[in-house]
Formats: sequence, structure tokens, C-alpha cells
Amino acid sequence: MPLSMSVKNDIISQYKKSDTDNGSAEVQIALLTQRIRDLTEHMKEHKHDFHSNRGLMKLVGRRRRLMRYLQREDLAKYRELIESLEIRG
Repeated sequence: MPLSMSVKNDIISQYKKSDTDNGSAEVQIALLTQRIRDLTEHMKEHKHDFHSNRGLMKLVGRRRRLMRYLQREDLAKYRELIESLEIRG
């Protein structure tokens, strides 16, 4: 299930670098994290929904690749993003 426009706009406004930014790695990671959280809640209720589980794994992989890129390019921003999104327990 896609994110609603209001949730998406809130996330973009929180993590954007400039007024016209809506596709930077930080924004993409934040949006993916919200979708992952939503799908994780769905999977708790519907354990045998294997198609959604595959989609969840694809989202996690995409976020992992973006996180690796951000870690390589800007380590301080990477650490700040991990802390603000509360990922990597």
C-alpha cells in the first residue's frame, strides 16, 4: 500500500536538503523506512502473505544499498540519519 500524500510530504519536508529536493538519498531512505514499517505491521497480521513479504525484502535491499552509498559519501549524514530514523538497533 503506497504512502498517503500527506505522510509523504511530511517526510520529504523533514529530510530534504533544499526547497527543491525530493530525491536525495536521505529522503529516499526516509520514505523507504516508512514503507518498510508499514509493511512490517501488515506482515505481523498476515503471516502467509508471501507476495508482500517479497516486496518487503526488496524494499529492505533497496534501503540497504542507499545506506551503503550514503555511508561511503557522507559518514556524518549517515550516522545522523540512522539516529533520527531509529534504525540499526
